[in-house]
Amino acid sequence: MTTPISLKIAYIGGGSRDWARKLMIDLALCPNLTGEVALYDIDMDSARLNEELGNWMQDQSGVVSRWHYSAVSTLRETLQNADFVIISIQPGSLELMRDEIALCEEYGLYYPVGDTIGAAGLIRGLRSASTYKGFAEALAEYCPKAWIINYTNPMSICARTLTRVAPQLKVFGCCHEVFSTQKMLAKVAAQYLNVELPHRNEIKVNVLGINHFTWVDKATWQGHDLLELLKHHLEQPGTLRDYTQAEVEAFNDWFHSTDQVKFNLFKRFGILAAAGDRHLVEFLPGFIRSPENLFKWGVIRTPVSWRIERWSSAPQKTRDLINGITPLVLESSGEEGVGMIKALLGLGDIVTNVNLENAGQISNLPLHAVVETNAHFSRDSVIPLSAGALPAGIAPLINQHVANQELIIEAALTENTDLAFQAFFNDPSITLPLDDAWELFNKLLQFSVSF
Repeated sequence: MTTPISLKIAYIGGGSRDWARKLMIDLALCPNLTGEVALYDIDMDSARLNEELGNWMQDQSGVVSRWHYSAVSTLRETLQNADFVIISIQPGSLELMRDEIALCEEYGLYYPVGDTIGAAGLIRGLRSASTYKGFAEALAEYCPKAWIINYTNPMSICARTLTRVAPQLKVFGCCHEVFSTQKMLAKVAAQYLNVELPHRNEIKVNVLGINHFTWVDKATWQGHDLLELLKHHLEQPGTLRDYTQAEVEAFNDWFHSTDQVKFNLFKRFGILAAAGDRHLVEFLPGFIRSPENLFKWGVIRTPVSWRIERWSSAPQKTRDLINGITPLVLESSGEEGVGMIKALLGLGDIVTNVNLENAGQISNLPLHAVVETNAHFSRDSVIPLSAGALPAGIAPLINQHVANQELIIEAALTENTDLAFQAFFNDPSITLPLDDAWELFNKLLQFSVSF
């Protein structure tokens, strides 16, 4: 039997009530790795609870690896000698997110998510970049050779801030939005090719764009052109349609996607958007002007009140696991973080979508901006694969967002509110007159940004 590789994983946001548990379970199911996980969080009670959960998990049936979890109170102790660093934080409280989104709604801007782009997302990005500046400095000082995996949104701003402040850092960002598009295409393949539902990993896609505004211009399964099949699917009666509020609310799922935005963009632009509709509408003009307009497209806003309730109830669910009230289910999360770690350690190459600085993998987006394409993971190496150029009709939309994200980072690093407002006003979803946009911007700024 091969001796497992021993690691130190530093977890910034180690009090996480979702991603940390996914990591613990995925590590528990990986016999090739062992070691310690240092959990750092400004909420030390949550970090200590995850320490208890992780160490309790070591004695449960079905666990095939050994890990020691510890809640750590300083970044220095967390990061020193780390081989890998995972960052999954909430940039500001959920109550703050609730208030920001509610304020946007007072100005007629109804964001379904509000964590990446638009009025709420860019203010969150400004806050995130300020925080990530400190992370970058600490990472460069205490573990400059570690691989850094970011899960926090806004993904592009967070990952880019790290390398903007400390260019030598080895950073990539993970997001599962493309996975859902692969699953949708797998259903199309099964329906029209009369085959069993393929696993989403069997759906080969060429990914290009930026996080939550990604696109696919090639998709195949066993040699079959799935975009041609999708065109056929869109021609079927009832595929493209309007929805009512009652229909959307009846889904009883805040993350359900009817794919109507995705399908209609494909019809008009000839390239498939590869993020969920909840995110796509926030990057485009016109969609978020009213709840009724969102319902028409089959989109419902994810209530921050639901996020707060889930956050509040999570500690008790963890205690119920530890106390045996709820059974532990050891199943892979479907995320690829542990697989990426294994590949970087030389335990098998993988190719998957990831967020990296643009080194030319997308030829008509700015160099160094964080973009999302496929990349090849192997021993101590992440090489982005050439994705080509974005179509002429899509490139201007994405370049506008790239420019705004770069402005937000510059604004945060230089504490320049004028630059931040310029990015804010340039966002295509903010269809407000200059004076109203300035008023909203300053109200949002007062919530959470100190400069």
